[in-house]
Amino acid sequence: MAIWLKRSTAQADRASNDRNVRDVVEAALADIESRGDAAVREMSIRFDGWDRDDYRLSQAEIDACVDSLSPQERKDIEFAQTQVRNFARIQRASMTDVEVETMPGVVLGHKNIPLNSAGCYVPGGKYPLLASAHMSVITAKVAGVARVVTCAPPFQGKPARAIVAAQAMAGADAIYALGGIQAIGAMAIGTQTIDRVDMLVGPGNAFVAEAKRQLFGRVGIDLFAGPTETLIIADEMGCDPEMAATDILGQVEHGPDSPGILLTTNEAFARATMAEIERLLHILPTAEHARKAWESHGEVIVAESNDEMVAIADEIASEHVQVMTADPEFFLAHMTNYGALFLGARTNVSFGDKVIGTNHTLPTRQAARYTGGLWVGKFLKTCTYQRVTTDCASALIGEYCSRLCALEGFAGHGEQANLRVRRYGQRDVAYAGSASPTPETAA
Repeated sequence: MAIWLKRSTAQADRASNDRNVRDVVEAALADIESRGDAAVREMSIRFDGWDRDDYRLSQAEIDACVDSLSPQERKDIEFAQTQVRNFARIQRASMTDVEVETMPGVVLGHKNIPLNSAGCYVPGGKYPLLASAHMSVITAKVAGVARVVTCAPPFQGKPARAIVAAQAMAGADAIYALGGIQAIGAMAIGTQTIDRVDMLVGPGNAFVAEAKRQLFGRVGIDLFAGPTETLIIADEMGCDPEMAATDILGQVEHGPDSPGILLTTNEAFARATMAEIERLLHILPTAEHARKAWESHGEVIVAESNDEMVAIADEIASEHVQVMTADPEFFLAHMTNYGALFLGARTNVSFGDKVIGTNHTLPTRQAARYTGGLWVGKFLKTCTYQRVTTDCASALIGEYCSRLCALEGFAGHGEQANLRVRRYGQRDVAYAGSASPTPETAA
């Protein structure tokens, strides 16, 4: 049976915090619904200290952000975007339209149809997370979305130049310097100057996540997301304590509510990793955020076997799962609940976050039990169609449909089937549940 050397201490506060966030977001969205641009502007001034007549950036402003990049910065962004685009194209190619004759005269199919518009949120209040521009805008464009709108909060009192550049280089059609609830509400609800979109995607803080949750149904969303989560599955054969500690702290620096968990079968390795975490927290530049997260949300679990680690990991259903054990492939073969897997010491969550090509917008708070992360398929609607090409097939399907409708008591449904039976069936065949003969069949 597994033992916990360290447990999260912050679970009790979550429900109260969630209620508070929910109430704030509900009021803000109602205000945007009622007053449009005026409400958006007031919130931008209040929350971001950011006021301008039009939050959409002009082409000149966008060009200035792109031109501000050094040659190396531009090369690095282009490299990351190439990796994301390449993998998105591979994913898109895996989704094919189908059409098949399932029985003589009955043709069924589906088409993968891109959304008409999408709104991509790029966080940037604490850190300018330009990688989110790659993950959302490029993926939407590869899917074929015609209009891609982006929002990112200002950074240090002006548009975040690297984010704006990344949004433009990724192919965004409209770029707004707007953050938080006001950005999500404006894109989903629409205002006098901002046209609404069909889907919202992208990570964000608790208020952004809650705004997406409340707007789901009015628009589509990629997934319900919360603070960044990391689970490190490791042992002494797959890595050393310094690497395990570094990879935990490298993610919990996102913020004081980001869980970081170590799962291992070796108690000595676990204790050595905890000691390394304490050492690194004295030298890590972002230790202020990382320490709060580790102290409140960090966990260390020692299991008895790989099988037990799989069971625990699937129960946790973490956003990121990094496996550094003697046999990482065992976890790929057996785990079922995770946002993304990172297999072996040569890779890590940061690679996925920034550059390797897979998407970093992933499910949190155990949503990995029922969904994967953002990908090309999120921007596509798989829509079915059907075609009946012969009289015989229409009459045959109609017979079955008529009887099944009668079982359910749907007379109107049944008459739809009966009409086809009468119209297209053999004249001398009696059909169960059919109405009186039509002039065509009685002739």
